[in-house]
Amino acid sequence: MNEREELFSLAQSLSRHMERENSGLSFRRDSESHVMSELTGSINDSGDDRTEPMQITLEEIREELGDCTRCGLHETRRHLVFGEGNAHARLVFVGEAPGESEDRIGRPFVGRAGQLLTRIIEAMNLRREDVYICNILKCRPPGNRNPRPEEIRVCEPFLIKQLQAINPMIICAMGTFAAKTLLKTEKPISLLRGQFHLYHGISLMPTYHPAYLLRNPGAKKLVWQDMKMIMDKL
Repeated sequence: MNEREELFSLAQSLSRHMERENSGLSFRRDSESHVMSELTGSINDSGDDRTEPMQITLEEIREELGDCTRCGLHETRRHLVFGEGNAHARLVFVGEAPGESEDRIGRPFVGRAGQLLTRIIEAMNLRREDVYICNILKCRPPGNRNPRPEEIRVCEPFLIKQLQAINPMIICAMGTFAAKTLLKTEKPISLLRGQFHLYHGISLMPTYHPAYLLRNPGAKKLVWQDMKMIMDKL
């Protein structure tokens, strides 16, 4: 065999060797992929949900809300009132919408109704810092008028995200609009209060709004009955 033929034979041998190596590598890669697929399938079949995306936080929800202009209320508001309190509270109070004092300061329930709510919370042997307080709407309707359906429609998704982030044991819906919005019902608050309802697996107690109690002091005993039921469940 001359030198040229010897070089040609060597090149063929090297080529066959590389083909075998590549074939083996491809098989190993395919086998590893198959094993990982089987392992992943076993994990998924076990019902373990920990591979799901991490839960959104209140800070991220507030950032998403931004300087909201999703409805016409932004044109008359002074401050957007997001909510405040314990981000991991077992009890969340949900009202209707910010009032004049809340709009001026940017915090929920700081006016006369808010002061009454604070006294109710303290009578439950809790502090405002222990619970979370927010509203269906994040902006004050002019003249404290009732929320409009289109305003609730664009604002409620952020409330839902807040409740999902906090994941409380109990929600206290204060007033007609809070109760009807969360429970998707047209029943009056007088028929809804005094018993627990389910809201996405969370116990929900409707009760009268503190502003209603300022106008109707006789209803305070009914609200206290509702609060005692919440205390017992907590």
